Amino acid sequence: MTKLVETIAKSLVDHPDQVVVTEEPDNQGSVLQLQVAGSDMGKVIGKQGRIAKALRTVVKAAATKQKKKVIVEIVSEEELAQAAREAEGNPDAEPETAPAEFSEESAQEVSEEEDAE
Repeated sequence: MTKLVETIAKSLVDHPDQVVVTEEPDNQGSVLQLQVAGSDMGKVIGKQGRIAKALRTVVKAAATKQKKKVIVEIVSEEELAQAAREAEGNPDAEPETAPAEFSEESAQEVSEEEDAE
C-alpha cells in the first residue's frame, strides 16, 4: 500500500523527492502517513479535500481487495515534529522554530517607544 500512495502522491506534487510515506501498525489495521513538502500540501489535499478523498478511496479499495484496513493520513512537518516531541516524552516543548514571545514588560517598552515617536 505504501508504494501505491507514494506513486500517486509523487505524480501530484512539484517536489516528488520530498514525498515520504510511512506505515504504522494500528489496532484495527495500519495507518499510512503521507508527508510532502509544505508547498505541495494543497496539491495533495485539493479543493475542499477532493484529491485527499479520492486518494483515500483508491487505497481503501485496494486494501479491501486484500482484506485489510488501511487509513491514510496526510501530515504536515509541524505535526510530525509534535509527534516526535510526544514520543520523547516532552509534548509541551516549544518547537525549535517557534517565534520569540514578548513579556508584558517588553511589550510595554515597545508601546512606550511608539508613543514617544
